[in-house]
Amino acid sequence: MFPGGGGMNDRKMQQMMKQMGIDMTDLDAEEVIIRTPDEELVFTDADVQRMDAQGQQTYTIVGEPESNERGEGASGSDDQPVIEESDDDGGAAAIPDEDVELVATRAGASEGDAREALEETNGDLAAAIERLE
Repeated sequence: MFPGGGGMNDRKMQQMMKQMGIDMTDLDAEEVIIRTPDEELVFTDADVQRMDAQGQQTYTIVGEPESNERGEGASGSDDQPVIEESDDDGGAAAIPDEDVELVATRAGASEGDAREALEETNGDLAAAIERLE
């Protein structure tokens, strides 16, 4: 993942993330439901982490989901947060300007190159910086 060969220990990775303003938090989630137009993925006893980076929150879910076909009587209410897959590409609007500036500054690149690297890495700050260095 990072140049220089070999693995990187957890402590060093946490230090790098802290320097970049990234905070990871483990969540004690009982259940995670992802609804798409065709199916509902239900994760029970999943490992969930929240990453806070530059004012944006990203959730990572690790586990085996149970897949249920969506149809009439599908569970869910409007007061529950739902993560939906989308076919439209948010493109430049999906990448915050603060992230673009951070990547451009850290990598010594133009904002255009930084935005392109962020789009190619789905907003992953570390991967975008690595790509530009």
